[in-house]
Amino acid sequence: MATHHNLPLQERISLKNTFQRVSSLLILALLLSLLLYRLTSLHSHGSIWLIAFLCESWFTFIWVLFMNAKWNPVKYKTYPERLLKRSDDLPAVDMFVTTADPKLEPPIITANTVLSLLAVEYPAHKLACYVSDDGGSPITFYSLVEASKFAKLWVPFCKKYNVRVRAPFVYFSSEPQASQTLSQEFTDTWRYMKNKYEELSRKIDDAAKDYISHHMNDELADFSNIERGNHPSLIKVIWENKEGLEGGIPHLVYVAREKRPKHPHHYKAGAMNVLARVSGVMTNAPFMLNVDCDMFANNPEVILHGMCLLLGFDNEVSSGFVQAPQQFYGALKDDPFGNQLVVLQELIGGGIGGLQGPFYGGTGCFHRRKIICSPPRPAGVSKHDELSYKELQRIYGDSRELIESASQITSGKIRESSCVDDLSSSVEAAKRVASCTYEFNTCWGNKIGWAYGSMTEDVLTGLRIHSMGWKSVYLILDPPAFLGSAPTGGPASLTQYKRWSTGLLEILLSRRSPILATFAKRLEFRMNLAYLLITVWALRSIGELCYALLPAYCLITNTSFMPKASEPVFVIPLALFLICNMHSLMEYVQCGLSVRAYWNNQRMNRIFAMTAWLLGLLAVLLKTLGLSETVFEVTRKDQQSDTNDTDKDPGRFTFDNSPLFVSGTAVLLANLAALAVGLLRLRRPVVGPGLGEFVCSVWVVLSFWPFARGLVGRGSYGIPWPVIWKAAVLASLFVQFCALEWVH
Repeated sequence: MATHHNLPLQERISLKNTFQRVSSLLILALLLSLLLYRLTSLHSHGSIWLIAFLCESWFTFIWVLFMNAKWNPVKYKTYPERLLKRSDDLPAVDMFVTTADPKLEPPIITANTVLSLLAVEYPAHKLACYVSDDGGSPITFYSLVEASKFAKLWVPFCKKYNVRVRAPFVYFSSEPQASQTLSQEFTDTWRYMKNKYEELSRKIDDAAKDYISHHMNDELADFSNIERGNHPSLIKVIWENKEGLEGGIPHLVYVAREKRPKHPHHYKAGAMNVLARVSGVMTNAPFMLNVDCDMFANNPEVILHGMCLLLGFDNEVSSGFVQAPQQFYGALKDDPFGNQLVVLQELIGGGIGGLQGPFYGGTGCFHRRKIICSPPRPAGVSKHDELSYKELQRIYGDSRELIESASQITSGKIRESSCVDDLSSSVEAAKRVASCTYEFNTCWGNKIGWAYGSMTEDVLTGLRIHSMGWKSVYLILDPPAFLGSAPTGGPASLTQYKRWSTGLLEILLSRRSPILATFAKRLEFRMNLAYLLITVWALRSIGELCYALLPAYCLITNTSFMPKASEPVFVIPLALFLICNMHSLMEYVQCGLSVRAYWNNQRMNRIFAMTAWLLGLLAVLLKTLGLSETVFEVTRKDQQSDTNDTDKDPGRFTFDNSPLFVSGTAVLLANLAALAVGLLRLRRPVVGPGLGEFVCSVWVVLSFWPFARGLVGRGSYGIPWPVIWKAAVLASLFVQFCALEWVH
């Protein structure tokens, strides 16, 4: 009979997707048929036919990338109850929470995330929570101090009554369900805890209004002369589990790295590397969990599930890191802004799970410290040979404590507990490794740690790990492992996608490109194709923009790029249009989403491509030419909005003066003008555009319908006049160009 030590901690399950494979192959066959028709007809058509052929060739390539990513879906089942029977063998875990701006990321959100992590089902003496505050804000620090006081009540309450959702703002958002099992003791305790949480919220709100309690004066003294972006390292042990109690509260440490105006800080990647070093000299757990400040632990057993996947393989190479999908609380119905990523994560994430595993998403991820800190070997030095102290200094920097902790981890000497003799005694060493000059002439950000050189440091870091031959695993739980807040409104959504597309293109064009990693390193070929699927986002804007303007061009110039409805070959684009949309619709239905959610995501994909992705492409081009630098923009985080607010329509598109809206408005105006010209020509027989051009142009207008509403909207729901004028100029230039082509 198998003992609990012999029972597997995880099980890999291959999923059947025969229907998706067949329909994908059918769409590919139709795409190739259309390309063949284009190719054989090029001699009898003008340049417009060639442009259509190039665009459709690009779309075919993208479709092949999608097929590759979805072809071998897998999922993993974990057995945390088996892991609990090995409680003596549970490894220590350092938990990282990152925040950057107390205005865009309210401290009450960060406090809730921290409280949810402190209350997870895992031995407290094997956990430590580090909060990186890149804003160096006294309000954030004060919020964490007050949250730690509340945690002394909250953590025992959660574990005594087996609370399932351990972020207080979610838990107290509704009354406990009445049942006969609810004792009077629980009801009284619940009300007491709710009052205490409301008191905590008031204190944090007051702090944001500069009413910080006078009792905090001594603890806030270090913040008195802090200037944002120009301050020394601040490391403060807010709570220390000195007794090493398994049922106590984990360590809580505040980290604000040193920042100086003339020193690069590398955005979130720099903050993560500081957390890796600070935790290395303080607790040095072999595993690390990182979450964004708004991504609270929704499943209290999440760390147990993560450890099942990290410890459950015979070969640790099979689980270099464990990534949970990004899921959202209070998400708007039918995903009106197309940023909840449900289908992308379920089908693409699950599909590449059958390759080398999911991409690193920047939050909700468990890491092996030995991979993050694995030192590069000098030429001629075997991996079994020990590096000299001088070589270790070149890799890790001149901190003796950090070198010792890194050597301990990479040699496999795992510390089983986060309980150290005196955490506060490590503060000075932690401050040194958090200085802005510590990384100079070291391997941090290049060969070890989180990778620098891209706005999407998460994908680049995951690519580096995959290129080393490691695999990753997708952690899909019910209830979800983590929940965060999805940005709402046009500006926030488009800004997020612009940042992603910019960073992903930076990766593609860098020396760490997945293409080069396939030949020079250990990235598998099909995983390279999976990375290409996302790193070409910005490049996809060219094909999308050209194809969206083709029907408008044809309607104005009295030409065509589609076969006539009377021609037999017309069935190819017609079938392609219908089957492709039905295929996508079935994917959304398979993921439990509505038809409206499908349409919202389809139109937002068009909008993202011709706005955010296009500006991402321009940003990288300007950076390449040395004309500007890319700028990291923090996405606003909000708690669940009040759905009873009748004065607002949270699902309606909003606008501002950002250049992000110029190109989309111009595309809409160009197609509206073209439709007007085309309809006027219907009064007399024409030999130019046919049904295909009209349908395509109408489809573009429908895709940009939020922009059409914005043309007549008011306030934030209306497109500002400066944006409209700029778009009108671009649309006028396009129409004038088409008119000149028609004359010639």
